[in-house]
Amino acid sequence: MEAKKKGQMDMTEGSPLRMIILFTIPIILGNIFQQLYNIGDAKVVSFYMDEHAFAAVGMTGVVSNMLIGLINGFTQGFGILVANAFGAKDERRLRRNISGSAFLTIIITAVLMAASFIFIEDILKLLNTPDELMALAKSYIRIILLGLPFTALYNLSANVLRSIGDSRTPLYCLIISIVLNIGMDIVFVGFIGMGIEGAAFATIIAQGICSISCFIYGITHFKAYMPDKGNLKLDKDEYKGLFVMGLSMGLMGCIVNIGTIILQSAINGLGADIVAAHTAGRRLLDILMSLIYTYGFTMTTFTSQNAGAGKIKRIKQGVRTATYIVTVTSIVIIAFTFLFSDMIVSWIASSDRSVITSNASMYCKVGVCFFPVLGPLFILRCTLQGVGRKVIPLSSSIMELLVKVLSASFLVSKIGYLGIALTEPISWTLMTTILAIGYIVIFRHEDKVIRQDK
Repeated sequence: MEAKKKGQMDMTEGSPLRMIILFTIPIILGNIFQQLYNIGDAKVVSFYMDEHAFAAVGMTGVVSNMLIGLINGFTQGFGILVANAFGAKDERRLRRNISGSAFLTIIITAVLMAASFIFIEDILKLLNTPDELMALAKSYIRIILLGLPFTALYNLSANVLRSIGDSRTPLYCLIISIVLNIGMDIVFVGFIGMGIEGAAFATIIAQGICSISCFIYGITHFKAYMPDKGNLKLDKDEYKGLFVMGLSMGLMGCIVNIGTIILQSAINGLGADIVAAHTAGRRLLDILMSLIYTYGFTMTTFTSQNAGAGKIKRIKQGVRTATYIVTVTSIVIIAFTFLFSDMIVSWIASSDRSVITSNASMYCKVGVCFFPVLGPLFILRCTLQGVGRKVIPLSSSIMELLVKVLSASFLVSKIGYLGIALTEPISWTLMTTILAIGYIVIFRHEDKVIRQDK
């Protein structure tokens, strides 16, 4: 293996507390900036246009998030095997895993793009999109879909870099693109008057610059890890291993997002004002959640590298450390939300109408109260994934889907938007229980932890 470069981290040695915090901080900042992509679009649109345009940008987010989540899930799965090879100091396997990951990402992205363009109008109708939002939603999402190749390139590059211990470079590339995105939003929507289409074009141009920059950095600064002629052609078993790991991660994200789409359909049925309220509330909650779930991303790399090195006791130590961190973080977030959420959601929505601000704030407050449950959920799920255990995390995601379906069918009809706010916390509680039991059972015998589910 080549000598460790600046910003790169071998997580098989040193203090787990220090490693986890230093690795997670850039990912947290990256996820916050990623959320600013969406907030930038929505804020500029709401400022220069109206609440209908704001709601249209927000409601199409569940569709784009499902596609992006599926791509990111696949590349995260590929990254687990890359990190495992890195931890094992197996350079040949590392290169071959990167090569196979790139090829599979191209195929998966092409299939998703074709399917999304064919079925997008049917999906919007299935979402029960209000008539007054349909034209705006179609205009925006069709342009956003053109940027899927850039999304795939960035996620592949970022997950490979994180797998070999570099969590900073994806952040730097993302910061540059965020600044460009917001600047182009203002120019395209505010000055040129391109409307909601301008916000969409600003997003995909910024994504393109971000993804290409991240890719170029990776292939130039980590040449020793990049595939050469002898590592470009993988055998069937190697492709199968990558695909199965990627599929398990992708399916898990897809199942969760399908549940979110079902919920969005129920939200859309409550009217345009509630759609706008949910858009504002979800924007804030997503940022707050990123302060929690990014520790899960760190645990995927931490666990995969240490699994490759055979250090199971260190994995368990990392789980305990990460759980302490997210518990303290959750308490701080709860206090912050109850103090400032009303003001923040009003700013995001560019509205002081109580029907929007009060519902958005209520949604956030209910959600953050369950963050002490959500933190361990991500840590346990990503730890199990990092040692190749796919069935239990996938089962917990199916549980989340079932809860969202039942909520959309019964709870919302009884108590309205409060039912939406309670849905995810209920599912988080059930999922964490399943994952905790699975973790205890699997890690009880350290010599049997590292294997692949059959």
